[in-house]
Amino acid sequence: MLPERGPSTQQILAVVTLLPLGGFLLLVAGLVLAATLIGLAVATPVFVICSPVIVPAALAIGMAVMGFLTSGAFGITALSSLSWMANYIRRTRVGAVVPEQMEHAKRRAQDVAGQVGQKARDVGQAVQGKAQDATRSVQEGVGSRSPGRT
Repeated sequence: MLPERGPSTQQILAVVTLLPLGGFLLLVAGLVLAATLIGLAVATPVFVICSPVIVPAALAIGMAVMGFLTSGAFGITALSSLSWMANYIRRTRVGAVVPEQMEHAKRRAQDVAGQVGQKARDVGQAVQGKAQDATRSVQEGVGSRSPGRT
């Protein structure tokens, strides 16, 4: 039905080149694993004997490394967000959308400030009225007492 085609020269060359390389890397990985296991078997008694010193030191070093990595991640996040904001502002500056939004925000802030000021004046007047009422009631109480009574 379909004519059979063999692998191309490029495919054969890739297999011939990469198969020994892959085998060599697999052999090196096995040797590293074996060396790690042997080193662990030799070092385990030392770890058990020195564990009161090594474990806290390892924890401290691990926490320091995690702190540096976290700090770096936060720094990269901050820089990328600032970069995104700068690009966004540059893109929207052409359409003049940002100045309109800024004016709207400025007007809104002025309205809120005016409302807060009015509320503060109202509260101040209420407090002043209560203070005057209290002063009057104290003065009336003092004036109604007779000097001879105790």
